[in-house]
This record gives sequence, structure tokens and C-alpha cells, in this order.
Amino acid sequence: MIITTPPVSDRILYEDNHLIVVNKLPSEIVQGDKTGDTPLSEDVRTFIKEKYNKPGNVFTGIVHRIDRPTSGAVIFAKTSKGLSKMNYLIRNFGLKKKYWAIVQNRPELHKAELIHHLVRNTTKNKSTAFDNQKPDSKEAIMEYQLIGESEKYYLLEIELKTGRHHQIRAQLASIGCPIKGDLKYGSPRSNRDASISLHARSVEFMHPIKQESVKVVAPPPSDPLWDYFVENFS
Repeated sequence: MIITTPPVSDRILYEDNHLIVVNKLPSEIVQGDKTGDTPLSEDVRTFIKEKYNKPGNVFTGIVHRIDRPTSGAVIFAKTSKGLSKMNYLIRNFGLKKKYWAIVQNRPELHKAELIHHLVRNTTKNKSTAFDNQKPDSKEAIMEYQLIGESEKYYLLEIELKTGRHHQIRAQLASIGCPIKGDLKYGSPRSNRDASISLHARSVEFMHPIKQESVKVVAPPPSDPLWDYFVENFS
């Protein structure tokens, strides 16, 4: 079976002179790494170059990243001014990000704020969540709400208050709710496409140049379980 990757042009969620938001596939990396795979940032650069017939190098700034097995909205800057303004916005907590996560276990509480202290193991590329502060730990805060359920799974909507390494994955695992397909954090089995069922559902911010409110919503990957949750709970 031949699997074709939808081009960037089919996955643009928002675009203006300064910013472009793309719906990342679970298989993509946002920025180049040791795998040597072509990153989404390079595909975005190629798209802009071809669409607008731009000569020479095309500026493509990475505003934020999400993990490779995660899907959803990723913001890139088309100008250096856009990148610096968005970086300032993020430093001042002006970017609101919501995620959807599918988990197999129902959380004890329907809605809660989770506060942990994460310790990152760079060798294993994994973070561990602790209730109390540890040496070299970083505080991680997020809110979740149970918004849907199927026969076997539960859909959580998550709002990040901090942006730590593998934060959602580690914090949900710490309360006994590992994300579907996330073997690294305790899921009993992988997803068939090696993804994890974590999706960057929306980004919301005041455009730092146009001074207009922007909210972008990304549809999850199409599979029977995601389709069920979108149809019944979005």
C-alpha cells in the first residue's frame, strides 16, 4: 500500500504576510534533527518560495514546536519581525494552546489543574513528573477537562500553562492516564502508524502586528476514533 502525504498547501490553517499556521502530521518533525528527515519547516519554506515566486532564501522562523508523534497546529513566521514579535508574545504568556488527548483510563476528576515538577532525562529523551520539587526540575502546570468518551477511550481537552519537554505526556502518565499509543509513557500498545493520540487542537493569540484576535483550530488526523470524537464532541 502506498501512503501519500498531503502537501503543505492542503494543510494551511491560517496565513497572512507575517505568519503561517500548518496542520502537522504525526510523522513529521518540525525542525531538522539527527534523523536527516525533511522537516516541516523546510516544506513550508518551499511552499512559500513556490507560491510567491520568491528568489533566493526564504525566511521561515519556527515559533514553537510539537513532538514528532503529535499532530496539530504549528505556527511559523514568514518575516523576522513576525518571529521576534511572536517570541515576545510567548515569553509573556500571550499564546493560548489547547490540545486533545485520547486516553484509555478515565481520570479520577472530571476537570483539574495538574502541577508537577518535571525532571528531563536527555539520554532517554523522557521526562518524569514528581509531586515535589527535585534537583534540576522545572514546574509544569496544565489544566484538563474530560469532554468525550467512547466505549473504550476518553477524550481530554488540555490547556497548557507552561511549555515543558513532553509535559502533557508525562503529567497524564503520572495520574494513570497515558496517551493512547504512547509506549514511552505507559500505553500498553502502539498506534499502527507510530503516532500518539495527542493533537494540538487550537492556538489563540492577539496578532502582534495587526493587533487582531486570531484563533486557529486544527482538525485531527482522520481515523475512526478521531472521527468519532470530532463528530460527537467538537
